[in-house]
Formats: sequence, C-alpha cells, structure tokens
Amino acid sequence: MADLLSPDEHADDAALNDRSDYQHCFVCGAKNTTGLRLKFHREGEQVVADFLPDASFEGFPGVVHGGILASLLDETLARTALLYQQWVMTGRLEIRFRRPALVGQLLRVTAEAEQRRARMVIARGKIALANEPSIVVAEGQGTFLPYPEELREQAAQRYPGLLGYF
Repeated sequence: MADLLSPDEHADDAALNDRSDYQHCFVCGAKNTTGLRLKFHREGEQVVADFLPDASFEGFPGVVHGGILASLLDETLARTALLYQQWVMTGRLEIRFRRPALVGQLLRVTAEAEQRRARMVIARGKIALANEPSIVVAEGQGTFLPYPEELREQAAQRYPGLLGYF
C-alpha cells in the first residue's frame, strides 16, 4: 500500500519480545503469571505468535472469550511497528469475529503492516487455527500511534531496561 516503508531487515525475534526488566504486559509479559505470555517471531513481513488457550480464558463453556481474542490481535498488530523500530499505542481497533475459538485448539495470530504515515502504522491481521490456517477465527485492523514521550520517560525511570526498546 502507499506510504509503506520497508521494515528493518535486521529486526529479529529478540526485537519483537520484551527482554527488559519490565516484562509485565498482560499479553506478552514473561513475568506476568496470569497473562497470555505470547512470544513473537517474524516470518517475512509478518509478525506471528501461537497461543494455546486453556479453560482459564473461557467466556462460554469451552469457548475462548472474545476479549482474549481481541487482546491477541491488538498486541500482534501493534508489534508490526517494531519492525520499523517504533513503539506505539492503539488508536483504533476493529475486529470481526468469524467463528468460536475453542479451548485447547492451538491458534496462530499473524499481522502485517499495511500503511505507515509519519509515525502512524496501520496493520491488518488474523487469528486462525494453527493446524488449519484456512479456518479463520477472527480478523482485524488497527491504527497505532506513537507512544507518548512523557509516558516513555516515566516508564524508563521505573524500568531502565526499557530504554533499549524505545
């Protein structure tokens, strides 16, 4: 799409995952014992993560809560900005739920940046069954805006290791 610049070819899996002294994000924080603990990797221009939901993420019996699916998409879509060495926050998120995600089914979340203007990133992605990628559970698009400078400074004061990620 127009205005899309090439991502950093050197952005590797380590750049997509928080290795700082923070790591408390609900979706990706390794130190968050009640979170989703997603680990991201790069496949070409896409950011990818797998998630195996258990019963603690249910909404209806046996079905993963839609808010969990939204969180998976939100975080993965936002990670596309890291391919451009940019930290962002969600400005807008649109999701279409296509079918129930069942507890115990391995899900694969994929996202790719579609557009980048100034420091805004627009990304599109989906959640599908990992073993049957043609079965899409949800798809979405998000607009992501720069992480505010004042919040970046506050976070870096509390967690100096985050400076390497900003």
